[in-house]
Amino acid sequence: MKLIQGVATRQLSRIVDERGYLAELLRSDWDLFEQFGQLYLTTARPGVIKAWHMHRKQTDYFVCIQGMVKLVLCDTRQDSPTHRMVNEFFMGEENLLLVKIPPQVMHGFKAIGTSMAVMLNCPTEVYKYEAPDEYRLPYDTPEIPYDWAVKMG
Repeated sequence: MKLIQGVATRQLSRIVDERGYLAELLRSDWDLFEQFGQLYLTTARPGVIKAWHMHRKQTDYFVCIQGMVKLVLCDTRQDSPTHRMVNEFFMGEENLLLVKIPPQVMHGFKAIGTSMAVMLNCPTEVYKYEAPDEYRLPYDTPEIPYDWAVKMG
C-alpha cells in the first residue's frame, strides 16, 4: 500500500517465553521518532467509531494494545502530493503495528471484533486544555471519502 506523505509504520515484534511476552512500542532511537509529549490511552467498545480529528502541530504515534481496530487516515493537506489519499490499517492483538500520523492528516478508528479496543498514543506535544490543537469532523462527514462499513467480498 502506498502511504500518505509523512505517514510511517513499523511492524512490532514480541519477545515470547512461558511467562508471556514483551513488546517495544516506541523507542527514541528509531528513525520515525521525533519527540515525546505525553502518553495516553483511549478505549472503544466493539463497533464504536472515533473519528475524525487532526492536529495542526502534533504528530501522533498509535499502537493498539488490546482488541483490534481499523485505523483510517485521510490526507487533508492541500499542498500534499498525497492530498485526499486514504490509508487503512488493521492493527491490534493480531497485528502489532506502530503508525506515525503527521500533522494535518485526519484520522480515526473503529473497534472491530468482539472485545474492547485499547489504543495507546504517544504524541509529540502535551495536550493544552485551554487551547487544544485538535480539529474535528463527524465520522460520516461528506468531506472525507470513506465509508466505515465492513467491506464484504
